[in-house]
Amino acid sequence: MAFLLPIFGFLCGLGLASAMKTSSLKSILSSWLARCFIPAVIIYNMVFYQAGSLALMLFSFSTAVLMFYLFRWLLKDSLRALCISYLNLAWLGFPFALALFGPEISAAMVALYVGGSIFGNIWAVTAVSSERLPWSSVIKKAALSPPVCAVVIAGLCRAAGVQHLEEHQLLDWLYMAAKIGMSFTGMCVLGMWLRTTRVYWHDLLSSGRIFAMKICAGVLICSLTYYCIPIPNIENYIGVMFMLFCLPPAANIVALETHYQGTGTSARYIASGTIMSCAAISIYGLMLHVFV
Repeated sequence: MAFLLPIFGFLCGLGLASAMKTSSLKSILSSWLARCFIPAVIIYNMVFYQAGSLALMLFSFSTAVLMFYLFRWLLKDSLRALCISYLNLAWLGFPFALALFGPEISAAMVALYVGGSIFGNIWAVTAVSSERLPWSSVIKKAALSPPVCAVVIAGLCRAAGVQHLEEHQLLDWLYMAAKIGMSFTGMCVLGMWLRTTRVYWHDLLSSGRIFAMKICAGVLICSLTYYCIPIPNIENYIGVMFMLFCLPPAANIVALETHYQGTGTSARYIASGTIMSCAAISIYGLMLHVFV
């Protein structure tokens, strides 16, 4: 299911783009993704997070912030920096983590995903804006963005004791529906953009250079975190924490770019980054199998 649903969404996007004009449909799906599905996933995971998850959420969030500003400074391109720092933890990160580390790593992946998704959706306000905004406007726009509202709602739910409910099957079903909707709409919009997006050899070379820099940064950051920051059970999580630096850009970026800016430039970055990521994670998995 983790692989088939996004593939189905992607193929639907390709098919729809071939059969009809999809500009209005892209806008509708992007709005659903940004205003409904992603906030619902954030609220559920923040309300029902497990003990020790907060440190991993903070690691994912702070690492993404660091990578965003580092690569924005290096590349002078906010959208490209967002594609480097906002990662595909939903439909690629989870299956890869389960394959490499087993089902016991799923709770850690949820925490890493929440931190990364909060970062991506907040920083998209500045990264995909078509004009330079004063900091007051950026802060106001970010404060009113769906993910920040989701964090506030989750805090209110925890204060009300929702996390202690013994029966919350309805919430579980809503959460599953939101995850399905998030995966499908994100990949469907990506498919619509890729139908008219070409990936050239120089795109792959550029993504390869960026992945080499990301992995070097990952070795340094994870080493410093392992030896200097007291995260509970970090020896069990350090492998999946490093895997973050091997993941491709989030497919949701192109939908968020569509929602906030009306363009799809990131589709090319996502396509080439996904190809290079599959190669990087294959090598990483082989090294884990051989040396661990």
